[in-house]
Amino acid sequence: MNENILKELRSALMDKVSIGKLPAPVLERQSVANTWGTNSIEGNTLSFDEVEKVLVDGTSVSDHTVRDVLETVNHDRAFRALSSLIPKQINLVIVQQLHEEVFKGVREDAGQWRRSSVRIRSSRRTPPRWEKIVPMMTEWEKEYAAKESSDTDVFEVAAWMHQRFESIHPFSDGNGRVGRLLLNLHFMKHNWPPVNITLLEKDRYIDALEKGGGEGDLSILMEFLKVMMAQSLIDILDQVGLEKNDKLRRITELEGKAAYSAKYIALRANQGILPAIKRSGEWMTSSRAVALYGEFVGRE
Repeated sequence: MNENILKELRSALMDKVSIGKLPAPVLERQSVANTWGTNSIEGNTLSFDEVEKVLVDGTSVSDHTVRDVLETVNHDRAFRALSSLIPKQINLVIVQQLHEEVFKGVREDAGQWRRSSVRIRSSRRTPPRWEKIVPMMTEWEKEYAAKESSDTDVFEVAAWMHQRFESIHPFSDGNGRVGRLLLNLHFMKHNWPPVNITLLEKDRYIDALEKGGGEGDLSILMEFLKVMMAQSLIDILDQVGLEKNDKLRRITELEGKAAYSAKYIALRANQGILPAIKRSGEWMTSSRAVALYGEFVGRE
C-alpha cells in the first residue's frame, strides 16, 4: 500500500475528527467490528450480527457459551478504553491491565503472566519457557520505548512490537487479543485509527507473523498492516460522512465514474494496492481512494 495514499487518507480524516475522540456512533461501530474480528480469529462463536446485538442493542444471544459472551463484552470495554491510555507510555502494567480487562470472569489467571510452557497451534516456533517471560517482556518494554523515542517509522515499530510480543507469548491464553489491542493503542498514540483484523485476513495475518519471527522479514507484516490501515481509514471516513467522495460504494457503481474499470479496481484491491473493503463478497471503495490511487500509483 502506497504510503502517500495512507497519509492523504489520514489527513482527510484528521481534518474532520480526532482519533482519540471519535463520535459515539463511529466508536461503537469500530468496537463491534474490532471485537468480532479479534475474537473470531481465536475461535469465539458469535457472528458479527450477534456481537452487534450484544454490544449495541443490549440483547442476549442463544446457543453460545457464557465465556463467548463475556469475552465479547469485556473486549468491547477494553477497546473503548484505549483512548484514555493514549497519553500513557505503553508498559508492562498496561499489558497486564488489558489482559485482566479482556479475561475478567473468564480466566482465573486474568492479568497474570503464564507459569507454564505453551505451544502456539498456528506456529512452527515454540515460545520461551515461562521463567524467561518477565525479563523478556521487560526488554520488550525498553526496546519499544527506545524505538518510540527515535524517528523509526510508525508501521515498522508496529510490526516489531506486535511480532515480538506474540513470539514471547507472555500469557497462558489471550496473547493474540491483547497483542492486537496493544497494536491499536500504538497506532492511536500516533494519530492513526485502529485496524480491524478479521477471519477474512486470518491466514495472511498468521503468515505475516510467522515470516517475521526470529531474524525474519518484518516487511511482510508491515505491508499487511498498511493494507489493514487503508481499510480502516476509508471505513471511518465513510462513517463520518461529511463528503460524497468518501462514501463507500460497490466498485460496480463506480463504473464509468472513475478512470478505471470495476475489474481493474477489483484486481488492485485484491492485491492490496488500492484501498478497498470486501463486504458480503463484494469489494467496496470510495471515489477519494480511487483518485488517490490514480495520483500516486496509476496504471502501471
